[in-house]
Amino acid sequence: MKYVVKLGGAALERPDLLQLCAKSIADLARDGNQVALVHGGGVQLTKVLAQMGKKSEFVAGLRITDAETRDAALMVLGGRVNKSLVAALDQCGQQAVGLTGGDGHVFRARKKKTTPDLGFVGEIAATDPKWLDAIWTMGAVPVISSIALGFDGEYYNINADEMASACAVATQADVLVFLTDVPGVKGADGKVMRWLRLKEVAALEEQSVVSGGMLPKLNACKEALMHGVKRVRILPAESAKVLPDLLNSRVNDGTEVMVA
Repeated sequence: MKYVVKLGGAALERPDLLQLCAKSIADLARDGNQVALVHGGGVQLTKVLAQMGKKSEFVAGLRITDAETRDAALMVLGGRVNKSLVAALDQCGQQAVGLTGGDGHVFRARKKKTTPDLGFVGEIAATDPKWLDAIWTMGAVPVISSIALGFDGEYYNINADEMASACAVATQADVLVFLTDVPGVKGADGKVMRWLRLKEVAALEEQSVVSGGMLPKLNACKEALMHGVKRVRILPAESAKVLPDLLNSRVNDGTEVMVA
């Protein structure tokens, strides 16, 4: 089976949580599954930018990215965060290969057209998973940071949820899992929705039940499901141990997003 796992938030900050997630991903790979790990690093990037004296601003969950911020993202996401995940998997006995979306043109970007202009924020324009296939053939886990190279030769900051969705579609993954800081998608009553149908998302957004970073995440879920990915789940990182059980047993953690 093919799994794409997106990791971000507190799991990249807390050593215990990072170890838990890395072990679960390593277990998936050892069971014979092909696993790709896509990561963000927004919290880490915000800290570095603050140290540089730059304020982080967001529009609908997307970071406004000038050239200096983009270069910092390359350093933080493509460097420290990416290599820390490679090291965490290695500690679990699982070989991993770290790369950005720009390496090998695995992902090509174009500038995202928005109002206001977000700067060097991109969206995925093309994919070529041959290098991911090559890494899988060698028994390793590709670890992909959410940076992609544009056709104009510029690097673009890509929302990691969108990158994970594009990765799942490109590789024809069976399962896409978003490991998050939250227990799942909450409904108007404040309780986690165990199942969420795509047709319900618009109403949740109109009522401001979901907002901020959850909006691009749910859009990424939709894109994956509408392009052939069989299962999509938003799962709290603390429950990463259930990853190997998703297809074979009943899992009550997180939110399963479904077409209908």
